[in-house]
Amino acid sequence: MRAWTSPEVPDLSELGLGRGSAVEVFDTSTGALTVADPPDRARLYVCGITPYDATHLGHAATYLTFDLLQRAWRDRGLEVLYTQNITDVDDPLLERATATGVEWSELANREIQLFREDMAALRILAPDHYIGAVESIDLAVALVERLRDRGVTYEVDGDVYFAVHEDADFGSVSGYDRATMLSLFAERGGDPDRPGKRDPLDCLLWQAERPGEPSWDSPFGRGRPGWHVECASIALETLGEDFDVQGGGTDLIFPHHEMSASEAHAATQHRFARAYVHQAMVAYGGEKMSKSLGNLVLVSRLRADGRDPVAIRLALLAHHYRTGWEWADGDIVDAHKRLARWREAFAAGGPAAAPVVAGLRQALARDLDTPQALAVVDAWVDSALAGRESDDHDPASGRVVGAAVDALLGVV
Repeated sequence: MRAWTSPEVPDLSELGLGRGSAVEVFDTSTGALTVADPPDRARLYVCGITPYDATHLGHAATYLTFDLLQRAWRDRGLEVLYTQNITDVDDPLLERATATGVEWSELANREIQLFREDMAALRILAPDHYIGAVESIDLAVALVERLRDRGVTYEVDGDVYFAVHEDADFGSVSGYDRATMLSLFAERGGDPDRPGKRDPLDCLLWQAERPGEPSWDSPFGRGRPGWHVECASIALETLGEDFDVQGGGTDLIFPHHEMSASEAHAATQHRFARAYVHQAMVAYGGEKMSKSLGNLVLVSRLRADGRDPVAIRLALLAHHYRTGWEWADGDIVDAHKRLARWREAFAAGGPAAAPVVAGLRQALARDLDTPQALAVVDAWVDSALAGRESDDHDPASGRVVGAAVDALLGVV
């Protein structure tokens, strides 16, 4: 599946500004910061959308976080290999299609295209591999076969399940206790109460064909893959074992990232990802922004209302990725004002650029600290706009700072 066109990213080393530092990120599986600094190529997997509705700001915040990680890696001089999936066949999509009277594949294609447009407008770097569940059925089938051959699967009424406790590492991603796992599993698409399962936490690998639902041939009969095995198989195929970062929102820690990692580990006997990095939830109207609640602030709606997509990006950058926050309607107004000041200063020039570049790199290297990065630029902008006649005013510095802000923050 095609992605979208990435923006051009300035190479600061070509401007004589050297390279960035090693990047630290918070690893959910260890509960601590870890250095994500592979020797030459960084490998990243970020879970994509289920395309039954438009891109909201919670989505945008997630993909922006991993866009920043890529930018920091590239500034470090690393090659980046990035995979993102699209869950273009799943229960929520089928339910929405039925409720709206739209054919499920038509609904998926429409929302995927809108997502592409939103990501391009927000200047998010596109994945190298953008892969849908439908086009990767064979990968999921192959992984289920490997798990079956390992003796860690069983059937219930034709559905194939993964026996999670056959994997000694199960639970190592989230660190949750069993009661928490059971609660979240029930809330997030699991079926802990299904009769016939060996353990309530065992997860679906292959769902046998249901009347009126799409299905594909497999050695287990016609059906479709479970959610977790979809991502596990795509990641293993495109990135290999032991890749650098698995990313997504905190709502994916369990069951999705836990189950995907456990399935992959059980099949390969190797670690799935080295670190698990999660974006905190964005709220609106006092509740987590979600499709099920309907309290969505849509990127496409803001764009249709004439909001500059770069201002939307800047509004999101004002919050650290690990801190949950609530969108206020005034946020976009404040972001437009900040963006106007930045652009004015970039055009006019100001004090020396080198300290700004160093400050931006330091902020991103310390767990993608975007509020600090914005503070660094704000301080330079304040000095630039206040000191146009001062002796240290350099008209060329605005171009350098602008290039650094573009390269590292994606703001132009």
